[in-house]
Amino acid sequence: MILLAALLWAAPFSFAQNALNNAADNILGKYESVQGGDRFRAEISKRADGTYHCQIYWIENPIDAKTGKKALDVKNPDKSLRSVPCDEVVLFHGLKYNAAKKQWDGTKIYDPQRGIRANVTVKFLEDGRLCLRGTILGIGEKAYWTKL
Repeated sequence: MILLAALLWAAPFSFAQNALNNAADNILGKYESVQGGDRFRAEISKRADGTYHCQIYWIENPIDAKTGKKALDVKNPDKSLRSVPCDEVVLFHGLKYNAAKKQWDGTKIYDPQRGIRANVTVKFLEDGRLCLRGTILGIGEKAYWTKL
């Protein structure tokens, strides 16, 4: 009897946690966008620690026009990452779901075209697109991604 009461008491909390996880996990998947004239696709996945990670897996023009070879992340401020191909660049890691604001935040996004990192907030728009807003010192820019 006590076990049944405990299960009944815990059920709403379990349901609420599952609903929160489902809302947070809506971000998972593959997306396409155009940034600065470059069309790319990126995938958002979930890490074991519950945070979200995003990596480019395809770019429309992967060849560097100057060298004729695969384009590399040459503008990366971390010199050890400058040899990473542009179609393998990690855009962010450590993104967390903020249930109170119904958005993801808590990390920085990397812009490989400019070689900069900015604070990022991510949320879905009513039309289903993902809106990513990067800010540095209060100045922001938005990008819109379409889920594939």
